[in-house]
Amino acid sequence: MEISRRGLLKATSAALAGSVAFELSGQSTAFAMDTQKQWKLEDTEEYTSICCYCACGCGLVCSTRDGKLVHVEGDPEHFVSEGGLCPKGAAEFQTDMLVNPETRELEENESRIMTPMVRRPGSDHWDQISWDDAVDEIARHIKDTRDATFEETNDAGVTVNRTPAIGALGGSSMTIEEEYFIVKMMREIGAITLDNQARV
Repeated sequence: MEISRRGLLKATSAALAGSVAFELSGQSTAFAMDTQKQWKLEDTEEYTSICCYCACGCGLVCSTRDGKLVHVEGDPEHFVSEGGLCPKGAAEFQTDMLVNPETRELEENESRIMTPMVRRPGSDHWDQISWDDAVDEIARHIKDTRDATFEETNDAGVTVNRTPAIGALGGSSMTIEEEYFIVKMMREIGAITLDNQARV
């Protein structure tokens, strides 16, 4: 059977028009959506966060429903990762929820630590403390260390006002502004050993 070019275009146009008419008539279920199924991210709230695994600090978008984490993905607007995540970052969801291998259902990760922990000198275990207690203890240790090691002058009698016992290391996930304030704070207490991972 021979068909001209004009005939092929007419037949194709007729088939397309018939297909569109059939779809618009409502008889086709090709584009029907299952209205009974709840989509994974339906009725969720989104929050931005940062990956906890390495110094890169890749951006995350965390979706929660009723206070429970339901999904984690890369943040396309984050200046470090631009939406990309390594295998560890892509598995960040498992810091909060785990899949039970027997039931294949999501369960809370019982191993997740939600409060500050401290191991006292001579102790063989970690104790939970409140966030306020943790900040107070860190501040006390910094003050005690500074007071015990503070040098007003060096051997030549030059005023130095420093402590050689405290150092600071900033992470590469921090912005220039954050690093600036860290350095200012460390200089205020007299620390002279400062570095950051901005070179990464």
